[in-house]
Amino acid sequence: MKLIQSSHNPTYRELLRLSQGKGDDGQVLLEGIHLCQEWLRHRGQPELVVFDAERLEQLPELQALCDGLAGVPMLAFAPPLVKSLAQVKAPQGVFFRVSVQAPVVPESLVSNSLWLDRIQDPGNMGTLLRTAAAAGVQEVYASQGCADAWSPKVLRAAQGAHFALHVFEKTDLKALCSRLQVPLLATSLEHATSLYDAALPSACAWVFGNEGQGVHADLLSRADRRVFIPQAAGVESLNVTVAAGICLFEQKRQNG
Repeated sequence: MKLIQSSHNPTYRELLRLSQGKGDDGQVLLEGIHLCQEWLRHRGQPELVVFDAERLEQLPELQALCDGLAGVPMLAFAPPLVKSLAQVKAPQGVFFRVSVQAPVVPESLVSNSLWLDRIQDPGNMGTLLRTAAAAGVQEVYASQGCADAWSPKVLRAAQGAHFALHVFEKTDLKALCSRLQVPLLATSLEHATSLYDAALPSACAWVFGNEGQGVHADLLSRADRRVFIPQAAGVESLNVTVAAGICLFEQKRQNG
């Protein structure tokens, strides 16, 4: 395994650029043992693996990961280079460079799906993806104005949920309504039924909106059903990730 120590190395410079976000050709840099293991479990081999030269010698978990990647190009980086690539204070010492292809939007939407309308916070975005995957939802449609689903902060918050999902970015949610073959449900305080009094369908599209403004009025007007989550009086509304989790798992509970 070749050892890289210079910050002028072209591969290091390329990975440094990727560490700030997804490349133009769909390349992404994954960081950390769990995220890399999830990629292997769901998507297969990476294009390139980078290890921290020192930690690879010290950690059996990294050695085991290395041993299972026969045939994959690998490099060892000096610790200062690893630190500059890392998005966390205590890097675990492994990175995968992978390519993600944008999925094609189906002509008819018949499955459970999560629609995200201008979710701006990367932590919220990642948590919503993780929640969707945990609830068994496999399709996520994100509008223009949402945080980049493949940015490092979103990847870290989602903890591998991306690889169990079809994530459609920069979608026109209003136009997508014409493809829906299942109801569109939204949370709202107006003209809404309590979530716990509503008979939730086994398949639907759930739309959740911007952290401050909620679902856009044009999109809310297209909802087939509106629900609200009962909560104590005098308390601020729930964070969008909490609201989505409650709704998705109440639907799951009702439909077994």
